[in-house]
Amino acid sequence: MGYDPGMPEPPTPAAPATAAEFAIAPPAAPALPGVPPRGDGSSHAGPPLTDPVTAHLRTDYARLPAEGTVGEALAAVRKNPPKHTVIYFYAVRPDGTLAGVVPTRRLILAEPETPLLEVAFLHPITIPAAATVEDACEFFILHRLLAFPVVEPGGRLLGVIDVNLYTNELVDLAEGDAKELTNDLFQLVGVHLEAVRSSERAGGMAAAFSPLKTRFPWLLTNVAGGLTAAFLTGMFEAELQKAVALALFIPVVLALAESVAIQSVSLSLPALRSGRPGWRAVWRRTRSEAVGGLVLGVACGLLIAGAGAVWLGPGDVTWCLLGGVAGGVTWAAAVGAAVPNLLRRVHPDPHVASGPIVLATTDLGALLIYLSLARALL
Repeated sequence: MGYDPGMPEPPTPAAPATAAEFAIAPPAAPALPGVPPRGDGSSHAGPPLTDPVTAHLRTDYARLPAEGTVGEALAAVRKNPPKHTVIYFYAVRPDGTLAGVVPTRRLILAEPETPLLEVAFLHPITIPAAATVEDACEFFILHRLLAFPVVEPGGRLLGVIDVNLYTNELVDLAEGDAKELTNDLFQLVGVHLEAVRSSERAGGMAAAFSPLKTRFPWLLTNVAGGLTAAFLTGMFEAELQKAVALALFIPVVLALAESVAIQSVSLSLPALRSGRPGWRAVWRRTRSEAVGGLVLGVACGLLIAGAGAVWLGPGDVTWCLLGGVAGGVTWAAAVGAAVPNLLRRVHPDPHVASGPIVLATTDLGALLIYLSLARALL
């Protein structure tokens, strides 16, 4: 929020103020309920973005009466030097409202007899008291200043938010995002990173057998999927005997489907951190990924079918490759979007289950589409 245009202009300086009036001290205004004093200069590292900005105010800012001169202000600063770093000086009226912000450079270089308000910015950028920490961080990004005064709707100065709030928030967000991304990466393949590290620190037999506890359970999903895939392939033995070339391309069909499935899972998981999705959101996300998967599948299918046509010659196998790859990739994209969203509806953390379940389901679906198309065409 900017300066309130309805705020009255500061009065014309009258009699010079005494040096005692310029003491650099916290304002005499009553403390806000629930707002901790910040007179020790400490900063709160990484506050939640939804916190009210008033919970992180500094009240030890350099406060100067607006009616004095530059010389009187400098004399007061020398007599009562601030205990903490001064970024800006704040010219305040007797009623506690902010009259202007005085940069340190202007205060030092101005003539002593200059009225203080002549070197002040009379329309400073201010943060409203109702703002959140996220709003304050946006102010630092947009305006690139080192501190902002926080004011009530009537213009009364409550305190100051300095750049430490923004830098601490950035550091915490970066560290948190890096940790979350690392955990997501490991959980996507069925591994609890913290559990593995705990077992390694324990050493001995616990470390030796930790894979059975932390990794083996989700490998059972792959074992079950592989056995089911072998059973499905056996059901299409006659088609494979008619065109042995079909079996040569099964690894390509499955590899493309698995790659697209993992891509869809990776795109879906970050959106689930905000909460449990509704059924309409699940359907919308699945449909969107399926359409994208169809485009990818047709493009990849044309490449694979073209290579097959050059190698084996045009024929039904070429059409099986085109349709099998396109259908398998479309299925994979839909599964990669649907499974994490469905798991999130029943479990707060869908990461661990998403990878193994999606890969097993993708392999079975892609294989069934490919071989069913072969049975229909051959």
